[in-house]
Amino acid sequence: MSVKSQETNMRRLAELLGHDLGNIHGDWESGPNGDKKTFLHLGKVFLRALAKDLGLHNAKILSNNGGIGTSGECSLSGMWESGGVYLCLSQIAGGRNVLLYRSIRSAKDHKGGCNHFLSHRDFAFMSYPALLDGLLALRKDTAYERAA
Repeated sequence: MSVKSQETNMRRLAELLGHDLGNIHGDWESGPNGDKKTFLHLGKVFLRALAKDLGLHNAKILSNNGGIGTSGECSLSGMWESGGVYLCLSQIAGGRNVLLYRSIRSAKDHKGGCNHFLSHRDFAFMSYPALLDGLLALRKDTAYERAA
């Protein structure tokens, strides 16, 4: 996918995540309908292209509808030659962060390195190449140590 189309997807995702995806026209949404359904679909499309652009192997893209009153989430985990990356797109309750990302040592690493976040505003205005650069910097973060 082109840089322009990925930036368009980023802007659309930021717009969707900028309002309450758990609420449709005053009613709480109980399933993947309306904007929530659009978010989950577009999130998977965006992450699939992102995995390819990052050069990830064994990339796994998942989506979760969540329950009533939540946005649901789209996640990506994938590996480079040594180490990998985990990303999650969602509306985090009480905050404006929409993208969580961290380094991982293996596909089964559910703890990972330090969490990093992009806010709704960052995601809305950041260029796609800048996002790629930030995520590729995690390749150096795969040798993290955990305190006992």
